[in-house]
Amino acid sequence: MSEGFATDDARPGGSLSHRVPDLGALELLLAVARLGSLGAAAREVGITQPAASSRIRSMERQLGVALVDRSPRGSRLTDAGALVTDWARRVVEAAEAFDAGAQALRDRRDSRLRVAASMTIAEYLLPGWLLALRAERPDTAVSLLAGNSAKVAELLLADEADVGFVEGVAVPSGLDSTVIAHDRLIVVTAPAHPWARRRRPVTAEELAATPLILRERGSGTRQVLDTALGGLARPLIELSSTTAVKASAVSGAGPSVLSELAVREELAMRRLVSIPVEGVALHRDLRAVWPTGHRPTGPARELLSLTRG
Repeated sequence: MSEGFATDDARPGGSLSHRVPDLGALELLLAVARLGSLGAAAREVGITQPAASSRIRSMERQLGVALVDRSPRGSRLTDAGALVTDWARRVVEAAEAFDAGAQALRDRRDSRLRVAASMTIAEYLLPGWLLALRAERPDTAVSLLAGNSAKVAELLLADEADVGFVEGVAVPSGLDSTVIAHDRLIVVTAPAHPWARRRRPVTAEELAATPLILRERGSGTRQVLDTALGGLARPLIELSSTTAVKASAVSGAGPSVLSELAVREELAMRRLVSIPVEGVALHRDLRAVWPTGHRPTGPARELLSLTRG
């Protein structure tokens, strides 16, 4: 039997979401129209028959009209129900088009990942993370831009990278961050250097007074050292890559300060020697960074999760 409904609740005004049934209810109504049975429609959409009946009644109250005649022989649309079903079909088709468009946007976003990283992270940590990401997302094309921490910030703020990694003392302005690892800088020399034979540690004052092979200003390594020495580090030569700094130190050009990550192989092969230092803190946090308020999504978010693995 059809039920009568007052139309007061269906007056125009207020939020559209309060006046229009949700997609789940419209999909249920379409299933009833197609199958001719409320029970069959309930099974198709994955709910119980009592829940389906309740949803249809709620929709009828919301619209102020009877939509379905229920009888022992099945469920039949009323004249109003048939009209509402036509409208519902258009709404559901539009929602399907909306969903397909949103998926296309996600696919386009997920098809590439632009990573900017300071040199130590780019050379010694990111390759392993990117290999793990490729196993998870083989269809994502990854580009890596390596530079100092200042350059990483510049790329992110210019929307030329999706996520970045830096190793400086402070988070660059305009970026949010999370700590992903910790690192230690160590003083290294070639085995023939006088410091390699001394018995006592090098003091902070001696380190500040000695010309060193250094990374350029703006690099995370240089920031940590300058901060630790109160801005007193003296460059013998400034180089723009960790590899170049290592090569100069190995050649015997002078002492250098580098990430422990960067010199493991050279220390193991005795091409460089670690020099104990006292009175200076050379520890630092390694951070993932992104523009403030724009936390990474898609493959960038997955890459972040892999850095903590």
